[in-house]
Amino acid sequence: MIPRYTLPEMAELFSDQNRYATWVRVEILASEAQVRLGRVPEEAVKDMRRAKVPLPARVAEIEKERDHEVLSFLAAFCEDMPESSAAWVHLGMTSYDLVDTALGHTLGRATDLLSGAARRLRRVLVERALEHWDTVMVGRTHGIHAEPTTFGHKLAGHAFAVERSLGRLAAAREAVAVGTVSGSVGTYGLIDPFVEAHVCQALGLGIEPAPSQVVARDRHAQLLQAVALLGACVEQIALEMRLLQRTEVREVEEPRTGAYQGSSAMPHKRNPTTSERLAGLARLLRGYATAGLENVALWHERDLAHQSVERVVLPDALSVGHFQATAAADLVARLTVHPDRMRAHIDHTDGLIYSSSVLAELLGTGMEREAAYRGVQAAANRTIATGEHFSASLAKDGIDLGDLTPQRFLTNHDVIRARLENLRDLDD
Repeated sequence: MIPRYTLPEMAELFSDQNRYATWVRVEILASEAQVRLGRVPEEAVKDMRRAKVPLPARVAEIEKERDHEVLSFLAAFCEDMPESSAAWVHLGMTSYDLVDTALGHTLGRATDLLSGAARRLRRVLVERALEHWDTVMVGRTHGIHAEPTTFGHKLAGHAFAVERSLGRLAAAREAVAVGTVSGSVGTYGLIDPFVEAHVCQALGLGIEPAPSQVVARDRHAQLLQAVALLGACVEQIALEMRLLQRTEVREVEEPRTGAYQGSSAMPHKRNPTTSERLAGLARLLRGYATAGLENVALWHERDLAHQSVERVVLPDALSVGHFQATAAADLVARLTVHPDRMRAHIDHTDGLIYSSSVLAELLGTGMEREAAYRGVQAAANRTIATGEHFSASLAKDGIDLGDLTPQRFLTNHDVIRARLENLRDLDD
């Protein structure tokens, strides 16, 4: 996690201080359950509640001597309570009962933050899609002018992609927001399952049904995949905006501050830096997803190979995804659209983008398909070679189909708008 790509609310969630605060909460909840079972005195739990959350600096200091973070945390936590009460802390638990249960709680909250940013992005895309539903522009395939579409239709596709990502995030949240308090190798050998049920219910977590001492890592891999897929959807938006901002296209322009400077050497440059940044961050997210897959297979009931990876990829992926979705929503919300440029590009190829409409109408008259296709293609080639308008080239072959306009392609367009309005209703 670096400050440049981490928003404050996500940084606080993954801070060492918050992690230790969550660990304290798990320890207290577990001890509360032990009180109900008659295994821990009530006074000990009262002392645990009065104890302060250990400072990260103190835990790090003890860890220099113990070389074990959980033991160091427990030592620091117990310093602030009587020895008679400290003796009951962590009763029957193993380290990852604490670590994984707290992690499930944190990942659930972090996924909620990310989903909130994604919902805002979806809302902004829908709003701007409806705003520009009738803003006609060229649709391009293989980077080549194809047929007319609208800018609203283009944004609608991105809105539905983000909606699918929200569904994947919801499923991943359910998968990852689980805990286990089952003791060494997950057999409940020294701890009653009631403790686990009490802790997880209080934290809003599911329970790992067959714990192996740790929560299964396919859950975390699923979350990282969902984050990476959202990142790829944002990258698609960013790539589209980059392409539409090229000098020879200039159909849109991303928002810029008054302090913006595009080049240290060329003062005229207005580079698509925000879009490029969003695309670059998606590459990181795909890398984190791969690391998550590598973490699934552990030796026997557990090993520690996953831990060092997760310390990096889980907070980084959620922070980067959250930043990326937030920045993408800001970009789309404040995007400058140039309808005049879009309309000019409709006419750039002298009517060639209407070739499929002409072909369809000729076929509708009963003309043989191969003859119709070759005839329209020959007229198109003359337009390319001479620069005369496509309708004039068609006229030389005796084909007069009237005015060629974008509306020929958009007669059924509002069926998609209706679907988009249904998506808008999710935020109402």
